[in-house]
Amino acid sequence: MTSQSPNSSPEEVLEDVLDEVLEDVEGDSVTEVEVPNVLDVSLKGLLEAILMVVDEPASEIMLAQISERPLHEVVAVLKDLAAEYETSERGFDLREVAGGWRFYTRAEYAPWVERFVLDGQQARLTQASLETLAVVAYRQPVSRARVSAIRGVNVDGVMRTLISRGLVEEDGTEHETGAHLYRTTSYFLERIGLSSLEQLPELAPHLPDLGALEEEIGSQVD
Repeated sequence: MTSQSPNSSPEEVLEDVLDEVLEDVEGDSVTEVEVPNVLDVSLKGLLEAILMVVDEPASEIMLAQISERPLHEVVAVLKDLAAEYETSERGFDLREVAGGWRFYTRAEYAPWVERFVLDGQQARLTQASLETLAVVAYRQPVSRARVSAIRGVNVDGVMRTLISRGLVEEDGTEHETGAHLYRTTSYFLERIGLSSLEQLPELAPHLPDLGALEEEIGSQVD
């Protein structure tokens, strides 16, 4: 990583904010990933992994197509997982809603989850949050699933933080999937000292120390 000067301008900071983890942002599609033989992996684990990164309920048919397993097997495993989570002391459960399946925080833990999210408004953004914010800035309007695919991790929690901090907001839905789309806010531009998105610099190939950008937008408290 390269380091940023404390006196770097917002434009210079943003120019250096992206790493190879965001290289796919420049193209129209995410790089194809070589998939191993699906029979070599556990269907239970595979479905859990997929459901960890969805931002909308995933249909049984879609999960069967992705996992390359018979639909009846996928349905059976989903129901087994839902029953397993319901009888265990997990902080989440698996629900069938809106024609698909998705993980949800259990209602009894909602007050503590809400406290965690709200307390995060007083803290500086993490590097993961800054990288996610950069993806949204350069690919907006973009869905959570797209951001997750680019970053390779679940970004639900990070996106909630960015929304609660006023840096990201909803911007309609994706025509093909119905997924919510997100964009940066005018407050985001205000924090980084730009008047419009057209002033965002071209993508840089390296990700430096994000301290300078954190100084610009990472804290709500001056």
